[in-house]
Amino acid sequence: MYKILEAKFLAPQVKLLRLEAPAIARRRKAGQFVILRVHETGERIPLTIADSDKESGSITIIVQGVGKTTRLLNEKEAGDSILDVVGPLGMASEVEHFGTAVVIGGGLGTAIAYPTAKALKEAGNHVIVIIGGRSKEFVLLENEMKEFADEVYVTTDDGSYAEKGFVTDRLKGLIEGGRDINYVLAIGPIPMMNAVAGVTKPYGIKTVVSLNPVMVDGTGMCGGCRVLVNGESKFACVDGPEFDAHQVDFRLLSTRNTMYRAAEQSALAEFEQDHDDHECRLMKQADAQQSQPAQA
Repeated sequence: MYKILEAKFLAPQVKLLRLEAPAIARRRKAGQFVILRVHETGERIPLTIADSDKESGSITIIVQGVGKTTRLLNEKEAGDSILDVVGPLGMASEVEHFGTAVVIGGGLGTAIAYPTAKALKEAGNHVIVIIGGRSKEFVLLENEMKEFADEVYVTTDDGSYAEKGFVTDRLKGLIEGGRDINYVLAIGPIPMMNAVAGVTKPYGIKTVVSLNPVMVDGTGMCGGCRVLVNGESKFACVDGPEFDAHQVDFRLLSTRNTMYRAAEQSALAEFEQDHDDHECRLMKQADAQQSQPAQA
């Protein structure tokens, strides 16, 4: 069992959980992830390690409640426990002195990009961070990024905060403005990562994306996280999760990511119904207790 030391919401349905996991904290490097299971019959899901602290023996994950298991995780509070946490898994981020590095996070991708952005700064790079969100409330870790990044730009789809537009608009502005960019890391929804790759490819800028397809065992045995890179099959759990953005087959990646959508939606609907039924029972019990005559 892995004890939850801290739990707090960063945005609607986006929660930070700090877990007691000393062995993982000692070995974790930027870009790696864990696979966890909430309870004995639960599914196994991959989550990037957003941060770690060797002294306290803790790791931090950030969860967006979009499916049954992530919604269960978001109900957890400090003092609760998670059954299984396995890691660190995957290859660490490629961190070296590139020169000027642009790190782009879309939505929850900002949390995944955070540890690598920090590591790139520690390696001596001039780090530019571009954060994207649907609206102001979905802009994550802006202040945390500002603590170390040289420049931080924020875009929102609806213009409710900072610049209205997409992360690619700000990236284009930097490139067309003559900035000498040596490296780009983009993490977020598949269409966003694909769009970033399209912006940088004509300029020959080294661009990396972090992929998060369906994973089961995290060892490459199940084949669920297969991706096509430069015409070759790779497994995101052991060969990645980071790959050359200009070589990823995003069309196939998008298709594979929808394979389990019906099953995921069915599980979530069942989960929500069970919760509604449970709340109704609790309300009926409370009403019954209130209607009982007071004991003398």
